[in-house]
Amino acid sequence: MAASEAKSSALILSSTPEEQRTAHAGGGWWANEKKALGAIFCSPLMLLLIFVPLGILAPQMGLNDCFVFCFNFLAIVPLAGVLGASTESLAVHTGQMIGGLLNATFGNAVEMIMCIQAVKAGLIQVVQGNLLGSVLSNMLLVLGMAIFAAGTKFQNQKFNAEGAAANMTCQIVASISVCFPTLYAGVSGTHTEGILIISRISALALSLVYFMFLYFQLITHASLFVDEAPEGEGEPEEEEAFLSPVGSCSLLMACTLIVAACSEGLVDSIEGVSDDFGLPKAFIGVILLPIVGNAAEHATAVTSAYKGKLDLAIGVAVGSSTQIALFVVPVAVLAGWAYDTPMSLNFRMFDTACQMLSVFLVSQVLQHGYTNWLHGAMLMTTYCLIAIMSWFIPEST
Repeated sequence: MAASEAKSSALILSSTPEEQRTAHAGGGWWANEKKALGAIFCSPLMLLLIFVPLGILAPQMGLNDCFVFCFNFLAIVPLAGVLGASTESLAVHTGQMIGGLLNATFGNAVEMIMCIQAVKAGLIQVVQGNLLGSVLSNMLLVLGMAIFAAGTKFQNQKFNAEGAAANMTCQIVASISVCFPTLYAGVSGTHTEGILIISRISALALSLVYFMFLYFQLITHASLFVDEAPEGEGEPEEEEAFLSPVGSCSLLMACTLIVAACSEGLVDSIEGVSDDFGLPKAFIGVILLPIVGNAAEHATAVTSAYKGKLDLAIGVAVGSSTQIALFVVPVAVLAGWAYDTPMSLNFRMFDTACQMLSVFLVSQVLQHGYTNWLHGAMLMTTYCLIAIMSWFIPEST
């Protein structure tokens, strides 16, 4: 995240007010908007946008839950990419602090919207699985694939260990915050109300930690998050075009509304798909739903790592998992409080153990400041093992 924000700030500072006025007078504004929209929408992933109207209309047409689930699943994949791109464009015009807050709020908007919809529907186990799966997919699958991709091109790839360590420390705090309510629930004589109170207090504490981390990352210790790649390493890029504030806000609002509609159809069809096809809800929550929200980030991280920009890839993967653990998880708990739904941090012991062990594994991989393809293979293998076990978790647990 820090690398992309620094790059964005440089682009803003590179054009003077006189140059901007000249561009607007000469029709440069519209040309820039078209170029930015073309960069967002002219990619193979955007072909999946054809499923957006199908996903929204499927419930009204009385189609089977399987079709509703599949159409909305495929529709949200490109919408997540559009949301991320419009958020990045808006952050360019707001400065680092507000840009960081925007990335925190809208960077994981798909996960937040799906979680809130599922909380309203009372699918607590699916929400908890989705939150866990989003953290694990970013830390193990996305980061593993990125490191492996970099390892196929570079024997040893260096990165900023201090920035990665700050993120992983936040991950440990988040894991402890989930572990405590789970352990408390196992104490003899505890009750649901007490678990909910502890979870809500923990959610508020995690939110505070996240905003302190943002201030640490963007203001007081921004130098710790500077790219470690040697100058000239990686492939040169041509200057990016970003949407104007009006264009970014318009696209952001429109995309958020469409994602909300698709997420509602997706969540409402989970029960039917699980019952009719025997697909475990644990597998849907931990493995399938996180793929929806993270597809665009997967592509960005792997491509950046292969080009030699491993710091950017780690910022996307580890930074996103930190946002989910410290921001989206509390939002889900507080949404349950608002909707009077017993959404707590009392995860299954299996979920808690997976998160804790994964955090320690990734911390071990990132502590040296350099990595190779074997590290990536180990992270991906761990993710595959968790996916296999999620398939066999009984519904009653």
